[in-house]
Amino acid sequence: MDYQVFLVSRMHEEFLKSGDNRTAVRNGLAATGKTITAAALIMILVFASFVLGGQAVIKEFGIGLAGGVLVDAVLIRMAVVPSLMMLLGKANWWFPKSLDRVLPGLSVDADDLVALPAVPVPDPELV
Repeated sequence: MDYQVFLVSRMHEEFLKSGDNRTAVRNGLAATGKTITAAALIMILVFASFVLGGQAVIKEFGIGLAGGVLVDAVLIRMAVVPSLMMLLGKANWWFPKSLDRVLPGLSVDADDLVALPAVPVPDPELV
């Protein structure tokens, strides 16, 4: 799930900047590809290290989990998801109007944060 959050949130940010789905998918994948690959590689190595254990069941779990992460990160997140998002076009970013009024506009980009008014900090000696 972390891969999906990294990937799609970055694609959404790019879509908001450019308004073009193809550019958003391409730039979002390029920006998060290294992060997804590094995180998947770490998990694969940890799970593959289970093979060095003594019990056959632990070895089987290690191989299965390492293979599952490899398939998920490489095939699903880096190939299938971007391909489907290219095919769907602007339908990726459709959001119901009724929910748009209820849910706040959230962003993970620090540049989108609005400066909040300064809150006075009480003097510790007076408290």
